Amino acid sequence: MKKSKIFVACDTSKISKIEKIIKDTKNNKLTIGYKLGLEFLNSKNGRIFLSKLRNKIIFADLKLNDIPNTCAATIKAIKDLRVNYLTIHISSGLDALKAAKKISGKIKLIGVTVLTSLDNKALKEIGFNKDVKKLVLHQVKLANKAKLDAIVCSAQEVKLVKKLFKREIITPGIRFKSKTNDQKRVLTPYEAYANGADWLVIGRDLTRGNIKKNTQLLIDHLNQ
Repeated sequence: MKKSKIFVACDTSKISKIEKIIKDTKNNKLTIGYKLGLEFLNSKNGRIFLSKLRNKIIFADLKLNDIPNTCAATIKAIKDLRVNYLTIHISSGLDALKAAKKISGKIKLIGVTVLTSLDNKALKEIGFNKDVKKLVLHQVKLANKAKLDAIVCSAQEVKLVKKLFKREIITPGIRFKSKTNDQKRVLTPYEAYANGADWLVIGRDLTRGNIKKNTQLLIDHLNQ
């Protein structure tokens, strides 16, 4: 049976907490990777810790969003780290996406579509005249042109995205229950996989409280 693939969002700057997350999520039922975000990677010891990690699937959630030269230069600057996946905002533009992809090498470049903390009202406030789904599909077309390796989108948009994008689809905004917190567009793990997601990103539902117990709850949920 194919293992479900989970990126655990390690939303902390404390190395001891990261070490506990890695230890307590270890199991033989799931393929586990670790998403390290700006909070950790910009912390004093974050880069040192990451450089010493071995035999782990690492997702560096830098969410690059800059001019082409800066995006490419940033990827060059982290080549010494063992990073498997790296995010870039599709809204950086096609030239930046192509420049990043050209230099990324073995690192899988992930295009970030509309953040799951945004809904139609928020997009309108920013100045977009498309709704979420139309904007995501527009961005996916750019990701295809740039030959990105993966897409980040809400689990609610996976079915639409899969019609255009045939590589890996990674879905944040995953909740064991319906409580959304700061995310607007969420689904449960089971629903996300049913829609066709390849990887799920799960943070607080795994990492708050008893991590081992939460991991087993996730396994049970996926086996329902």
